[in-house]
Amino acid sequence: MSARRKPYPFDRFEPKWQRFWDERRTFHTPNPGEKNFDGSKSKFYVLDMFPYPSGAGLHVGHPEGYTATDIVARYKRMRGCNVLHPMGWDAFGLPAEQYAIKSGQHPAITTRENIAKFKTQLKRIGFSYDWSREISTTDPKFYRWTQWIFLQIYNSWLNPETKKAEPISTYRGDDTDSVRLAYVAEVPVNWCPDLGTVLANEEVIDGKSEVGGFPVVRRPMRQWMLRITAFADRLLHELEGLDWPAGIKLLQRNWIGKSEGAEIDFKIDKHEQKIRVFTTRPDTLYGGTFLVLAPEHSLIDLIVTEEQWPAIREYREKTARKSDLERAELTKEKTGVFTGAHAINPANEQKIPIWIADYVLLGYGTGAIGGVPAHDERDLEFAKKFDLPVVEVVQPLSNQSAFGFVGEGIAINSPIINGLTTAEAKKKITRWLEERGQGKGAINYKLRDWLFSRQRYWGEPFPIFWENGRHHSLSESELPLVPPGLEDYKPTGTGEPPLAKAKDWIRYSEKATRETNTMPQWAGSCWYYLRFCDPVNESRFVGEEAERYWMGGKQAGGVDLYVGGTEHAVLHLLYARFWHKVLFDLGHVSKPEPFQRLVNQGIILGEDNRKMSKRWGNVIDPLDVIAEYGADAFRCYEMFMGPLEQMKPWSMKGVEGLSRFLARVWRLLMDENQAGEWGLSPRIQDVAPDKSQLKLVHATIKKVTEDVESLSFNTAISQMMVFVNAFINAPSVPVSAIRTFLVLLSPFAPHIASELWEKMREKFAITPADLTDQSWPEHDERLLVEDEVEIIVQVNGKVRDRFRAPLGANEEELKATSLGLPKMRDLLAGKQIAKVVVVPNKLVNLVTN
Repeated sequence: MSARRKPYPFDRFEPKWQRFWDERRTFHTPNPGEKNFDGSKSKFYVLDMFPYPSGAGLHVGHPEGYTATDIVARYKRMRGCNVLHPMGWDAFGLPAEQYAIKSGQHPAITTRENIAKFKTQLKRIGFSYDWSREISTTDPKFYRWTQWIFLQIYNSWLNPETKKAEPISTYRGDDTDSVRLAYVAEVPVNWCPDLGTVLANEEVIDGKSEVGGFPVVRRPMRQWMLRITAFADRLLHELEGLDWPAGIKLLQRNWIGKSEGAEIDFKIDKHEQKIRVFTTRPDTLYGGTFLVLAPEHSLIDLIVTEEQWPAIREYREKTARKSDLERAELTKEKTGVFTGAHAINPANEQKIPIWIADYVLLGYGTGAIGGVPAHDERDLEFAKKFDLPVVEVVQPLSNQSAFGFVGEGIAINSPIINGLTTAEAKKKITRWLEERGQGKGAINYKLRDWLFSRQRYWGEPFPIFWENGRHHSLSESELPLVPPGLEDYKPTGTGEPPLAKAKDWIRYSEKATRETNTMPQWAGSCWYYLRFCDPVNESRFVGEEAERYWMGGKQAGGVDLYVGGTEHAVLHLLYARFWHKVLFDLGHVSKPEPFQRLVNQGIILGEDNRKMSKRWGNVIDPLDVIAEYGADAFRCYEMFMGPLEQMKPWSMKGVEGLSRFLARVWRLLMDENQAGEWGLSPRIQDVAPDKSQLKLVHATIKKVTEDVESLSFNTAISQMMVFVNAFINAPSVPVSAIRTFLVLLSPFAPHIASELWEKMREKFAITPADLTDQSWPEHDERLLVEDEVEIIVQVNGKVRDRFRAPLGANEEELKATSLGLPKMRDLLAGKQIAKVVVVPNKLVNLVTN
């Protein structure tokens, strides 16, 4: 298209309107107490998951969610709401640091360049962001408050009586560090020597780093941890009041993984120590024929026999090269090594072998499981592989075999609980264990405390210093703590972070040194939605009045609509909820939850039906599409492809189709003269719409309104196509109908709608002057009532004509109208009507001899 004439002059008016909105600050949203703030309006906070500004820029899949939220933002403004619709940058992260290692360019420079590219792309699409609220997680004015929030967490503990976070000063014990919500621990981590940093499980694929594909090994390291497990129950139960997709809630529940059961102590034969095992099925204890420990379990070094030590050491080394996700893979073949030691089953006093296996994770439960192969699929696989005994202890209520049965039934081969149902058996054997001091009822969570430190340069420094082996917090007056300038960003190779190279910076005092780890990329995204409410506040992370207004409302969550990809369905949402609950408990925010309504947009694939990637060469730049077809066509196609939540492939032919639709909208109002100049069509007239036109106008208002509210943008566009098709060939087009239509179109295609609005104002007295100030129309349900029906006219059973008649017209009226139709007079000339069959509200059949 670029080589030939555009079907309508979008290349002229789209940049014009983008400049207009920028210069007039059309979408600036004042805060309470500021000039032009209208407190009588209700608020609506619509938020995108802010992007990481990579060097590649946006491809056409990224703006899908942004387009959806922009439509909602423009619509809500017209509905009379104060709309908060901001954009910012989640800009700390490993890619910029890796580029710095290769090029020597400081990550801050790379990040600024990438942000500029992203911003140019977003502005060219015509999004109505309030750019005065723009933030970047790498800005010291922002991460000053990220560090401040960390200190709130560090200086807090969860009071088990109130089940709320409280200042650490309220703790009456001797060891405050043992209860802090931020603490230091030696934990096994995914260590990547080439990247020189710890990686999250999600950043490890097939034993290699997601970035760069470097080998990853498991090793114990001193790390900062956040005690998110203390909030597990609240994170689980307080999901209920949120308007989130059922699938996302299920993912959150599964990640938290609450299990009720018992902790059972197994004495180790010929040793003083015991192994504690958590199980959800204590009723199967008699069927326990072996124990399995995580390869990292601390007891292994004490119990392994000399003969088994070489095999144990080799197995541990292999396990260290696997991520937790790989180890927990259900479909993989079971492996393990016998320690040479035995434990005593407390139920029957029998010796059972102790093994190690990589499918048992140190971070889940106690790092040890009891093998009950008759009633657990994974244990049965393990028992078959290593020829271990299988004892049936649960009889199904049906006729199926007890061997391999994993459901509930009746206890068998279990003297203490024989004949009891599973529920009764669980209770009785748990009491029996408690009475003997060999176990107790317990609740366990799959959720682990959050490993919160990284060995990177490009991240928020911890506001912590160390003195005499103890950690201490900086004072708030020392924030922000800015990372030192470095010329060498390469990993140290020793496990020490790059910040360790900055010797002068590290030295806090004669006796104290700074923490050299940095925070993970998650940190800024845990609270950025709050900073958007009050981004230039220098005295508080968010002003109290601004927070109460923008995060207010009757619902539990503050953000009214949050849109982003499913890749953040678990961790980002869980971490943000955790931080928010700590801030809520401490009285810093007014709501217990950050996000009330959550929507996950589907992935847009390349035209080859593969995920867009440089690897496949199928990445499409939005600016290339906009240059060819315009921003409005791009926006409309993004929404017309299908339901927002679905995965769908990109199609340039589809963009062309939406471009043709907008060209029809343009020609509905505009005519072109011989000189190639466009002017308002004389068909646009100040006349009243007829009955059918008025009905279509109000049907379109109703449909588009309902579809925007439900985020069904594709069907809203379909209805607007119906409207255009109905008016495109009309001899005269009522200006009132077009005025309404342009308001409905404007959230989807704001540039063309604004341009046509301006053209109509040149001839007709239309207020307000700016389309963005127009109120959203309301439909009149009375005009949509069907008071007419189409009547089919047949001659001898064949359809010959149609006409419209009042609903409920009697047989004589329908017969008379049918016979009076010009086409019927010609068809019936010279024929005798033998019979007339009338079906009310449907048809008239004329039967001739």
